[in-house]
Amino acid sequence: MTELFITYILPCIFAFVACMAYSLAYNIHGVGILVCAGGAALGWFIYLATAPLFGSDLLQIFVASLVISVYSEIMARVRKYPVTAYQMVALFPLVPGGGVYYSMEHAINGETSLFLSTLLHTLGLAGALAVGVLLVSSGARLLNAGARRRRRH
Repeated sequence: MTELFITYILPCIFAFVACMAYSLAYNIHGVGILVCAGGAALGWFIYLATAPLFGSDLLQIFVASLVISVYSEIMARVRKYPVTAYQMVALFPLVPGGGVYYSMEHAINGETSLFLSTLLHTLGLAGALAVGVLLVSSGARLLNAGARRRRRH
């Protein structure tokens, strides 16, 4: 039980608390802070839970970004608040900041092969985040456009 808590629950709590503070930068108030931070905790949980299934952090981040984007679209409709705020806050724990740091460290130290491999991996992670958001956003727009057409006729 303690291994489950340390491996899955505690990191999600940390993501939740960190993103509560980060949501203030987007001028989110009241219950919206908890909703945004809940999306971050959900995304981090999906990222951790899919590790045994995929074994690739690129796929883990892609699936987590899909889940976060669906969550953000739903919460934006329910709360009548822009999707972007929910997505930005919830995606924050998945942003590959460490990869950028280590890429630059290898570049400064003149380690060209490590720099290139770390940079390409980091760009892959950022691309997986972007594609996950793009797929859900495009799907939501298609569904909304179809619903609007049906209401007109």
